[in-house]
Parts: sequence; C-alpha cells; structure tokens
Amino acid sequence: MYFSTTRGERPARRLPLHKSVLCLVCVVLLVVNGIFLLRNLDDLRDANLLQAQTAQVSDELQYLNLLVTDAESSLRGYFLSNDPVYLSPLRGAPQQIDAQLRALGVLLADNPSQTRNLAQLRALVQRKLALLNQSLDVFRHGGLDSIVANAALPDERAEMDEIRLQVVIMAREQNELLKSRTAGFYQQYRHAALFGVSINVAAIIILLLFYKLVQRAFGARLDAEHALQQTNDGLEHIVTERTAQLSVLSRHLIRVSEEEKSRLARELHDEMGANLTAIGIDLATVIDRLRENEPDLADKLGRARRTLVDTVQLKRRIVENLRPSLLDNMGLSAALQSYCVDYARVTSLDCDALIDADVDEAAPTQAIALFRITQEALNNIAKYAKARNVIVNLTREPTGWGLEITDDGIGIPDGMLTGTKSHGLLGMRERALLLGGTLVVERGVNNVGTCVRALIPAVAPGGNEVAGTVYTPPALTQSAGPDYQDSLPHRAANPG
Repeated sequence: MYFSTTRGERPARRLPLHKSVLCLVCVVLLVVNGIFLLRNLDDLRDANLLQAQTAQVSDELQYLNLLVTDAESSLRGYFLSNDPVYLSPLRGAPQQIDAQLRALGVLLADNPSQTRNLAQLRALVQRKLALLNQSLDVFRHGGLDSIVANAALPDERAEMDEIRLQVVIMAREQNELLKSRTAGFYQQYRHAALFGVSINVAAIIILLLFYKLVQRAFGARLDAEHALQQTNDGLEHIVTERTAQLSVLSRHLIRVSEEEKSRLARELHDEMGANLTAIGIDLATVIDRLRENEPDLADKLGRARRTLVDTVQLKRRIVENLRPSLLDNMGLSAALQSYCVDYARVTSLDCDALIDADVDEAAPTQAIALFRITQEALNNIAKYAKARNVIVNLTREPTGWGLEITDDGIGIPDGMLTGTKSHGLLGMRERALLLGGTLVVERGVNNVGTCVRALIPAVAPGGNEVAGTVYTPPALTQSAGPDYQDSLPHRAANPG
C-alpha cells in the first residue's frame, strides 16, 4: 500500500493498480459464474417442466384411450344385457374425450409434429365414436344378429387398433422429445459446469496471486516494523545513555554547587568573620578610651559598632544559607528545627516542625537533600502561597525518609505542577530523583493549599557520595570573639 497526499488534504489510502486489477478481475469472474449458475437453474427448470409435461401427456393419452375403451365396453355390455345402464360411459364419452383432446392440445401447442398427431388422433376417436353410435342404432333396429355381423367386419377392429397405435406413437414421440432435450440439457449443463469450474480455477489462481501479493506486502510491513523497532530501540538506548549522562552531570553540578557553597561559607566565616571580629574589638577599645574625653565621637563609634554587629548577623545568615553549620555540627533535626524557627520569625508565619528523633541517622547526602528540599519549599510558600500556617513533617519510613510540607495558602496553579519554567520545583525533583526517590507536588486536603511529598531512600543509587559532599564546618576558635557565641541564624550576638 502507499499514500497519496496533497497539500492541505488528509492522506488517501488506496491499493496499488495491479492489486486493484486483480480484485476487479476476480469480481468479474465470480459475477459471470453467478450468471451461468442462474442460466443453469433456468435450464434445469425447463427440463423439469418438459419431463412433467411428457408425463402429463402420457397420462392424458392413456386416459383418452381408457375413455374410448370404456365406451366400447359399455356398448358391448348393453348388447349382451339390453340394459340401458351400461350406456352411461358411451353417453358421457364425447364430452370427456373432447375435454381430454383440448387438454392435449394445450400441452402440445409448442410441438407441430405432435399437433398433427393429435389431429389424426382426434379424427380416429371421432370416427370410433361415430361407429359406436352407428352400432347402437343397428342394434336397436336389427337386433343382435346385425351387431354380430357388423362385428365380424375388419374395419371396426382396425379403428380401435389405429387409435391405440396413434396413442403409442404420440407417447413414444413425446418420450423421444424428452430424451433429446434431456441430452441437450446435459451437454449444455456439462459445458456450463466445465466453464464454471474453469472460472473457479481462475478465481482461485487470482486469489492465490492476491494472497502472495498481500503476503509480500505483509512481509514488507513486518520488515519495516522490525526496522522501525530497531530504530526505536537504538533511540531508546541513546536516550538512556543521554539520560544517564545528564544524571551524572546533574549530580556533578549539585556536588560542585555544594562544594562551592561550602568553600564560600568557610571563606566568609574564617576570613571575613575574623576581620569583622577584629574590627569590633578595636572599635570597642577606642570607644572605651573616648567615652570620657570625646563622648560625641564615642557615640558615633558606637553606632558604627552596632552597624558592624548587623553586618556580622547578615554574614552569619548568608553563611547559614550557603551551608547550615547546624546540619554538620548537630544533625538534621536541629538544623530543620532552627531553620523553621528562623523562618517563622522572618516571615511572620506559624511554622511547625514535626521531626522524628531518629532522622539524624540520615547520611550526609540524604540530609543535605532533605534540608534543601525543605528550604526551597518554604521559600516558595513565603513568595507565592499567601499562607498563614505551615507544617514540616519529617518521618523515618521503612525504605528511607518521608518529608511532607503543607500550607493553607491559595494553592499552586495547575500549570505550575508540570511546567518547565518552575526551576524551584525542578530542582527539588532533581535532588529526589538523583537519590532514587520521588517528589510529588499537589493540592492540599480539601483542595486547600499545597502539599509537597518527598521520599528519599536510605541508600542512594551508586552510593551516598554521588549527590553530595561532606562538609567540613568552620572552626570556632577563640579569635572569633563573642560574636560567634551562638551559631543559630535567628539570634544576634550581643556586642557587650
């Protein structure tokens, strides 16, 4: 099969020309065979009609002969008994014989030879009836002796023999006609049967050719499907390889990102923190010396020191956002609790953290992934949800860790659930998928708010080191000063 297409039209499916010709020839042969079968049925009907007609003609001739014989026998009975009752068959014979002759005339109307024979038979029968009536008159006038004398004449017996002979001739001719027509019908039927068999053989040959063509087309289709399947398998293999490469690249990017955040957090904490602490100590010393002699300058330096303290707090929040020190120093539970408390203070939302006691058993890779997913989800709630209450629930599941974050806000739009422009959702899903887990974002209970569900396996595919990095927390030395007496991000150090 092939497709013929034109611009702006749907493809039209049609058979090739040689297949269409084969189908048309097969249909024509079957139609011709059907026509010949109908003609054979008509011929068979004509043969049956002729046979029935022959049988009826024989019956009518036999009955006509019987009527003449009965008329003659009744007359003889009357001669012997002189009882008029015996004359009933003779008296009714003319009408019955005339009816029989008319019936025979109708049956033999299409046969001129038989029509002539029937005319001769009519004449013989009428003459026989006339002789019977004449014999009856002779008996009534001359008595039995005259009848015996007439019976001795050969002409009277010859009349009856001629009638019987004519009946036999007509019956034999009718039978010969039936035989000849039957033979002709047989020859015609034989020719028609041979022709029908030939048509059937030709139709079978055409069907076999058509079957071969269909089989060849089907084989070509199977070959094309096999080639297409091989191509699809090759494409699937390529897609699988590319997906694996992208997964490796994504893990690498996440690892590099976490390492870069850790490095930047260490630099901010160690270098900038030390410098800011030194500046704060110097400012405190200068303020103490100027407090008595230059109180105005001491006040200005006090304001500068408070600004410095705010800068230290800003630096601390940046460091905590880059890499939460509590996550490495005190575990996932403390880090999430602290982050939720700080989140509630900054956003003025009621944020409840329901954390299982054994979540600190999570490996560093799973811990940082759970923390980052929670961080991104809470940031999205603060930006878009317009919620009043947030619940963070982290539980230990048989196969890993289950995280559920729900809010009572306006809910996430349907287009954002599968949108490719929501980088935050894509990042959360990617972190879960890289660890062999799942992440689902859907409407909350009773279609209120949004619910983020993540399941992170206890062991990531390929090991826990592929999707994260081990973070070395900054050293809390004596040189850090009182500004780092508390590392929680929501608390400010007291400068003194």
